Amino acid sequence: MSQLLRSVLLSLTAMVLLWVGGFLLFAAELPRQLPSGAQPAARTGVNDAIVVLTGGRGRLQVGLQLLAAGKGTKLLISGVQTGVSAAELQTNQTGAQTLFSCCVDLGYQARDTWGNAIEAALWMERNGYQSLHLVTASYHMPRSLLLFQQAMPKITLHANPVFSKHVKLADWWLFPGTMKLLAMEYSKYLISLLRVRLTGPAG
Repeated sequence: MSQLLRSVLLSLTAMVLLWVGGFLLFAAELPRQLPSGAQPAARTGVNDAIVVLTGGRGRLQVGLQLLAAGKGTKLLISGVQTGVSAAELQTNQTGAQTLFSCCVDLGYQARDTWGNAIEAALWMERNGYQSLHLVTASYHMPRSLLLFQQAMPKITLHANPVFSKHVKLADWWLFPGTMKLLAMEYSKYLISLLRVRLTGPAG
């Protein structure tokens, strides 16, 4: 085996081991559930907002619960699919009609997490908010916080993770679907982290 080929193989092996080690740490640090008896995040100021990222079950319900509890003055649903109306989003959501009529905005521009961050940043600036409660899936939260912090570095972010019964975080290695989901999310997180390091905070 040539020296060059040996060096390439050693480099690839090191990269794989680093990825695996980072992935195991990423999966281990994901929150599995809210602490026993925990209540929704406390309100931190008069300009609190709530941002819900579409794409997973239970997220809107958690966002509306925070809004109903007075944890924010307004809620943005970011990444709503074109053609989906407010009435459709209210289906099976207790008390949603009243909340939607006064305090919910729909964002149709975002197509990915970075798009969510930009859409939310513009909405925050337009409304003069200084802090937000971010609602998304537990496994999606690290990347979301990373990109939201880049898009709005002066905004205080509070994580409100959502736990889906279909994502088996407790024993993820026993469930191929969850393992694949986490591996893909970790890879996206690494790409986002590289992007943030190269480009720095927005604005």
